[in-house]
Amino acid sequence: MIHISSSVHIDENELHFDPIRASGPGGQNVNKVSTSVQLRFDIRASAALPQDVKERLIKLAGVRVTEDGILIIEAKRHRTQEQNRLDAVQRLTAWIQKALVKPKLRKPTRPGTAVRAARIGSKKKRGELKRLRHLTPDDWD
Repeated sequence: MIHISSSVHIDENELHFDPIRASGPGGQNVNKVSTSVQLRFDIRASAALPQDVKERLIKLAGVRVTEDGILIIEAKRHRTQEQNRLDAVQRLTAWIQKALVKPKLRKPTRPGTAVRAARIGSKKKRGELKRLRHLTPDDWD
């Protein structure tokens, strides 16, 4: 069991780990040892997450989610497979914790009277400045 919050726990059977070979420098070791880990988590089939959290998680993860609703996290920061597994689980936990937070609903507001008056005043001031630029010396009187 992976504890995300006090109310959300994910069963480890829902997580699928695939070892893959890491890219980049590393000599012979990088060519023969699969130290990177690819974590797959089926968001839509998960029984641990409420529907609204699933939808927010899919939006948050963006391109990391396939069309089938499977979240793919590749972990290749560390040199051992076990450390990369832990890193992938921690990243999944962080994504789910972000998705658990409900966004605040924006309450539409209108500008106040003083703000509107200040805006109109600045527009009139600017218009007067432009009008004065077009005056010729004959119009000054």
